[in-house]
Amino acid sequence: MSELQAVLFDMDGTLLDSERLWDIAVYELSESLGRELTPEVRESTLGNSMMGALAKVYAHVGREASPENLAESAAWLNGRVVELFAGGLPWRPGAEAALDLVQSAGLGCALVTNTERMLTEIALETLGRHRFGATVCGDEVTHAKPAPDPYRRGADLLGVDTASCVAVEDSPTGTESAVSAGCAVVVVPSEVQVPSGPGRTFRTTLEGLTLDDLRSARAGGH
Repeated sequence: MSELQAVLFDMDGTLLDSERLWDIAVYELSESLGRELTPEVRESTLGNSMMGALAKVYAHVGREASPENLAESAAWLNGRVVELFAGGLPWRPGAEAALDLVQSAGLGCALVTNTERMLTEIALETLGRHRFGATVCGDEVTHAKPAPDPYRRGADLLGVDTASCVAVEDSPTGTESAVSAGCAVVVVPSEVQVPSGPGRTFRTTLEGLTLDDLRSARAGGH
């Protein structure tokens, strides 16, 4: 059994408390398309790629999810979230200390997010680019989460095997992606419950996270 070599972090809802800002933008978009968004539909979009989330919003409002319509809404949504991100991005509890823990231990560290590169670049101003040996965004892989592609790419960029990695996630979509890629997962739910299953270690917060916790999660996942 290989030792722990890298930790791969999700961003929205895991490191940054940014889902609340996405909430504002997605609710505004749905209303502009003619129907108020329900909490259930919003919950179903958490952790999705941009186009995956928009397809669910369009189904909810009863509009045609044509490539042109989706592209127009994606552009509006990106612009609105840029405005919201500019107002400041709060950390999730214990997240900054968790990143520093991984860095000080000399482990590989990657950011693996379904958020597109343009917005991720803004978030990296808060997260600190120096903390990551690699970053993978939703518009840089053939298939975004819940497919395994993002986590496989993150491990590849760090030069490690996914079996030697622990992913840190908050959503069912991201957790499915990491598990299917071969990572053990530390799950810290934020907005929605994540089902239990093999390879998943649950925590209520990243506060107090230790190297032993990460090693134990990896050993328990394989």
